[in-house]
Amino acid sequence: MYPFKRSVLSVALASALQTMAGAAYAQPAEEAAPAQAEAAQGQEGKKKDVEVDAVVITVTGIRAGIERAIDTKRESNEIVESVTAEDIGKLPDVSIAESIARLPGLTAQRVAGRASTIQIRGLADDFGTALLNGREQVSVGHNRGVEFDQYPSELLSAVKVYKTPNASLIGQGLSGTVDLQTVSPLAYNERVMAFNARLEENSNGKLNPGSDDQGKRLSFSYIDQFMDGKVGLAIGVAHLDTPGQSKMWEGYSHGSVTVDGEDAFIIGASKAQASSNDNVRDGYMAVLEIKPNDSFKSTLDLYYSEFEVRDDLRFLEAQLQGAGWAGVTNRDLVRTNNWVTSGGFDNVFPIMRNDVNTREDEITAFGWKNEFDFSDAWSGFVDISHSEASRDEMILESYSGYGNREQPGALTTVDFTLGYGAGYPVFTYGRDYTDPVNMVLGDIGGWNQAGYVKFPHVDDELTSFRVGGEYLFQSGMFESLKFGVNYSDREKTRSIEEYFLRLQGLPSFASTAPIPASVILGTVDLGMWGNTNGLAYDPLALLNTVYQPLDDSTSNVHPDIYNKTWTVNEKITTWYAQLNIDTEWGTVPVRGNVGVQYVDTEQSSVGVDISSPEVLSRGGDEYTDILPSLNLAFTLFDDHVLRVAAAKQTARPRLDDLRANQDIGVPTAGENAGIWTASGGNPELKPWEANAFDVSYEIYFGDAGYFSVASFYKDLKTYIYTDTVEYDFSGVDTSTGTYPLIPTSPIGLLTGPSNGEGGSLKGWEVAFSVPFNLMSDALDGFGVLASYSDTSSSINPLGPDQPSEPLPGLSEEVSNITLYYENYGFQARISQRSRSDFLGEVTGFGADRTRRNIRGEDVVDMQLGYAFDESSSLDGLSFLFQINNLTNEEYQEYDTSNGDLPLKYAVYGRTVLLGANYKF
Repeated sequence: MYPFKRSVLSVALASALQTMAGAAYAQPAEEAAPAQAEAAQGQEGKKKDVEVDAVVITVTGIRAGIERAIDTKRESNEIVESVTAEDIGKLPDVSIAESIARLPGLTAQRVAGRASTIQIRGLADDFGTALLNGREQVSVGHNRGVEFDQYPSELLSAVKVYKTPNASLIGQGLSGTVDLQTVSPLAYNERVMAFNARLEENSNGKLNPGSDDQGKRLSFSYIDQFMDGKVGLAIGVAHLDTPGQSKMWEGYSHGSVTVDGEDAFIIGASKAQASSNDNVRDGYMAVLEIKPNDSFKSTLDLYYSEFEVRDDLRFLEAQLQGAGWAGVTNRDLVRTNNWVTSGGFDNVFPIMRNDVNTREDEITAFGWKNEFDFSDAWSGFVDISHSEASRDEMILESYSGYGNREQPGALTTVDFTLGYGAGYPVFTYGRDYTDPVNMVLGDIGGWNQAGYVKFPHVDDELTSFRVGGEYLFQSGMFESLKFGVNYSDREKTRSIEEYFLRLQGLPSFASTAPIPASVILGTVDLGMWGNTNGLAYDPLALLNTVYQPLDDSTSNVHPDIYNKTWTVNEKITTWYAQLNIDTEWGTVPVRGNVGVQYVDTEQSSVGVDISSPEVLSRGGDEYTDILPSLNLAFTLFDDHVLRVAAAKQTARPRLDDLRANQDIGVPTAGENAGIWTASGGNPELKPWEANAFDVSYEIYFGDAGYFSVASFYKDLKTYIYTDTVEYDFSGVDTSTGTYPLIPTSPIGLLTGPSNGEGGSLKGWEVAFSVPFNLMSDALDGFGVLASYSDTSSSINPLGPDQPSEPLPGLSEEVSNITLYYENYGFQARISQRSRSDFLGEVTGFGADRTRRNIRGEDVVDMQLGYAFDESSSLDGLSFLFQINNLTNEEYQEYDTSNGDLPLKYAVYGRTVLLGANYKF
């Protein structure tokens, strides 16, 4: 399953190659000079005279992107990785998340088959941050983690990932910081326009009636300069309409039985599923740069995207054993080692689910930066920015079957087989669940509902104001002093409404109703999982017709729902000072920076007293952090660079952990009977904090070659876990809640997130890029990029004296490899990104985030292309052929508490893309 465990060499190949895969087409000669000059300046805001030769060798395609990525890495004072676009409006992957996931030490978690969230150095996305043009971004998710597939790759020119921070980097994370960058129009010397179009098809075909397995991507980019190069304008538009077709199986309620006198784990319930989704995203980018003279520059950049998703999810669900399902019996069970690998069940009442999930996301980001040169020594800037995001979802469930479980005619038999360790079971049902004559709507499962619908909503807003300056020293070891202050105000709100679906005009949940012929669509393809497909109908057409209207009478009022409603506000003021170093220690050139941030945080939250929903619960805290940082780069001899870095790094608490919600009660039974108890969030949480140390040795050779080996160590000073502590409940208003009794003592127990101490995270990385023409001119155009990282953790996120659990997002082994060829207009690459097992977060029951063990995976992509050169009348035209997920790698979740039995198995299919690009 994990082929790169064989050798350090093969693993190292993988990561370096991925770095290059992110780069591709270079700019033409006339555009390359400004871009090279900009890269040579290194750190943003650093003033340095840069001479660019008048004669520029034109290098295009994959190799040019690799060279630019390597230049960024070499010239940076920090330890960084980067991705650059192949050409205007063209990154090499379907999404920016795919490109980032190929960088050394970085991984992606797939959602619906697409790379979405990014983990840096084995830490979940909650521990990193995302910036757009250097400014912190909001997110449409329930917490801080940015979903990178929200950002069209066609609208980005580069991505820079900081593995070590500097003092002037605002919004830095504990694991790292991802800075998405749009184009600078004044970096070009002429007008450039580019059109990109791609058609795509999913190999799974059309699993649900009315769905599509073909989609398209279109984009247009325009860059121009006016008024003798004093004004620059860039505009980009990207449209995506792409289908997803997923074959999925999911299990739950796994348990154990005795077979042949031995205990064995057995699957408890089955969901044989087929998902067909349509993803429509429109993204817009605009950058206006004004530079009337050498002393002033003003840049206004705008970004907007809207993302609409509809997922038709149909599945046959069957409870096979477990508490609450009396009457189901098993037979003919066969055990292999500690698993039941085949057998049968009687008196089962399968439920044919027709679910629809819709999602509407909207992200807006605005930034206005004004830069001033007051003199040869003094400069400054003012930067104003605002970003906001919203997400509206609908999660609709509809149930049908041969009747509910109280009706003997609804019961059937189910046989199954499951190869030991093979992944998923295959079922043989005693009935055909595509029969529209006998299938009815109703409370098939005995859940006191004929269906269910949820409406989660998220709003996130962030406004920032930053003022900074820089003073250039005329001599000495320090090149300049940078200083400034950034103020940000962020508020995120989450809420949800939930309703029972009940049949109109029927007296009880035991009643059923026929499925109207007008809503029946056909059958859904469930053939991978057994001997029957399923009946497909449109559940949206049943709302307010067959089902009762959604109103107060059908609203679900439950403490769990109140617990999902909260608002968190953070006001953060960051003062910083940074000395940039450019000197020699003996005969060794040394560059870098040393600095400090002083961070003042005021956080507050508003939630509800879950036991008394009409009562608001409030809380918060104010505290300061001092975050020093040091980055040094020693040029030991030509093209050999030794880097060392040290910093105090933080990751702010999850937003749902900061919620002020409290569920207060007095149990009447159990060990806590008769005392106050409460659970909820903790608005007084402090961040995760670590002292981080990094060292990297890098060797650069040729124009596109390098080798690096790095090690890092993060010593955790504080972390966050769930704890139970004594708490004084004297302030509880007993007149607003319903309590079985009032305890005599106000001292009770409070369970919620708390700050702990101790633990460490450490690892090492090796990466390289080798153009094969260094070995032989006959291999010109061939090359390899690869990397490998190994990470371990002693942090227990469950807290001290608790059973050990992996750190979320941590794959101990991560590797990437890309083989490429580019010459004579032809280009080809094949890439594989691999990661070992990890603990991930998925959307679980109740639309909350749930932790699941996810098996390691090897995702392979390939790309072929041809570009006409300037000697052709078709100059500027290129063609592209891609296959993503070439080996159709499955996605698997498993249950460690029940012998590693499978929890989810998904086959997302291959995506084939054919496209053309034209630039003029």
